[in-house]
Amino acid sequence: MENDVQIRRATSDDFNDVMQIETLAFGSAKEAEWVAEVIAVENTEPYLSLLAFYRGEAVGHILFTPGVAEGSADTSSIYILAPLAIKPAYQKQGLGGLLIEAGLRYLRESGVKLVLVLGHKEYYPRHGFKGDAESAGFFPPYPLPREYADYWMYQYLTPDTDNIPKGRIRCTTALDKPQHWRE
Repeated sequence: MENDVQIRRATSDDFNDVMQIETLAFGSAKEAEWVAEVIAVENTEPYLSLLAFYRGEAVGHILFTPGVAEGSADTSSIYILAPLAIKPAYQKQGLGGLLIEAGLRYLRESGVKLVLVLGHKEYYPRHGFKGDAESAGFFPPYPLPREYADYWMYQYLTPDTDNIPKGRIRCTTALDKPQHWRE
């Protein structure tokens, strides 16, 4: 399958494909609605939206948006991965991993130093993420119950970790709602 997959940045022409993937992957339009809001909100720029195509069909989508540690002026070092969506017929075939790798590579090349994600603790560590980002000094926008600590994960994209601002992470307006911060 991997040889038949192409990944590229999503454009405004891909909006309907992105909405379809998000809706099918999550079984409702809820995720698609907030992805549409993220794309529409000005303070989200520069977000990274990637689409995966299998034999010409759009089958996967990943979105990374900027985050900033409270009190820091550094608005380019931290990004948040949310969401990662694959059409159900194409799940569990490695497409999510390919999208994660492509996104992390692009962000690393762009000078991003850290990526955070609130997600499945069994899945994201397979792609280099470490659980309990709070213990590393990166607090989610809203407090999580302690039993969900391992779901708030981080991955450094640089060996120079001393200069990454720490603290409570603020995110784009569309993502900055308590209901998005529950695993």
